[in-house]
Amino acid sequence: MFDRRADSTANLRSRSSSDSARKRKKEGGRSRPRQPRPLGWPTILVAFSIYGGFLLVTWFHEELPAWLLLPFGAYLVAWHGSLQHEVVHGHPTPLGWLNRLLVFPNLALWLPFEHYRESHIRHHRDEWLTDPLEDPESWYLTAEGWAAKSRFTQCLLWINNTVAGRLLIGPLLVVGRFLFSELKALAAGTFKWRAWLLNLISAGLVLTWITACGLSLWAYLLFFVYPGTSLSLLRSFAEHRARSAVGERTLIVEASIPMALLYLNNNLHAVHHSFPGEPWFRLPAIWREERERLLAQNGGYRFSGYAEIVARYLLWPKEDLVHPAHSGRQQGDRDKPWIQAGSEELQEDALLPSRSG
Repeated sequence: MFDRRADSTANLRSRSSSDSARKRKKEGGRSRPRQPRPLGWPTILVAFSIYGGFLLVTWFHEELPAWLLLPFGAYLVAWHGSLQHEVVHGHPTPLGWLNRLLVFPNLALWLPFEHYRESHIRHHRDEWLTDPLEDPESWYLTAEGWAAKSRFTQCLLWINNTVAGRLLIGPLLVVGRFLFSELKALAAGTFKWRAWLLNLISAGLVLTWITACGLSLWAYLLFFVYPGTSLSLLRSFAEHRARSAVGERTLIVEASIPMALLYLNNNLHAVHHSFPGEPWFRLPAIWREERERLLAQNGGYRFSGYAEIVARYLLWPKEDLVHPAHSGRQQGDRDKPWIQAGSEELQEDALLPSRSG
């Protein structure tokens, strides 16, 4: 189901209201009434702010000291990543091609949008959330996978499992892991040429602009791409954990306004996974309305802000890297005892907003 043409995303609807109602009842919550889908003007405003800010900061980069250029550049790149996440979920318009234009070109350069889109759709199969063989966004390993790593690689992964490590070497590891998977895809004949062609055009536009601004590629990577990727990895650092109950796998961070805006309220991650078709600007209201139910559902997995996460895990690993339910299993096994009863198939349109009431 993940090999459909990308442009089909805009034509999909969310699950039927009866399916949604059954899901809410199962989770102990209420069905949310279906509402007409207006244009997501807050998201459109964010898109103009990101690209407008990018043009300004790059054009006037020589006027900015390094201690200002780096946080501005990092924020813009990470903010753009949050905007891409909204587009994956079908926002801010009913037109898929127009939504894609709102995140083109890709400021981070390295990850083709269609790759991110497909992997994130797979990530939203909550029954398999955190599974190292099924969830493409998981950092967990099987016992066999961990044992097969060299001591040096194990050390790197251990460091990466701290906040300091995730910020400092996380971008290198995530890009390296992605490029290695692309080499395997190339060898297997499953390489996505179209996605890479679009990404090369996108990167060419960004590089042409920064060259016109007098900003070198290395400076752009150092002040924009690398720290921006680090900021995105800070958000994902603790947002999931391995638990037998599906609802207890996803985090709530009651972040400050600048961080909530940076992540487009994806810090309320348990809200997002419960209501994946809702736009970012509706998540705080849902959180206020259903706070007690959501906290009961996720086992109280909550932090008061990212400062608390940093303080707790700056130099100490978040948890064991070996997934607690994985020992000797192979790709595609379906006997994992931590998986609760439920559909293993996720319809792509379940992640998207309804187009009408």
